[in-house]
Amino acid sequence: MPRFKVAHLREQGQDMVIIPLESSFGSKSSQDQQAIIADLQIHSRSAGLAGIVVPVWDGAGGRMAFIAPHQWHPFFTSLNLQFVFANINKELSW
Repeated sequence: MPRFKVAHLREQGQDMVIIPLESSFGSKSSQDQQAIIADLQIHSRSAGLAGIVVPVWDGAGGRMAFIAPHQWHPFFTSLNLQFVFANINKELSW
């Protein structure tokens, strides 16, 4: 049974479902990443979580990597994984 810790935030008037993933997520193909994001989005909606799923992971050089809508990039580039983990407030499982 998959389990993910989630930071469910409302920032800049937008609902965000931020999900920390293993760093290996960054090594997957874009197609595989998008399939995983789509699956997480379906399950987060089924769990009643409003918002767009944004995966985050430990990227190159210890910086947080993410996949988010372009207009959210300034917000996410200002974050780090410590902030995300400090804001974990839900768990997603199926």
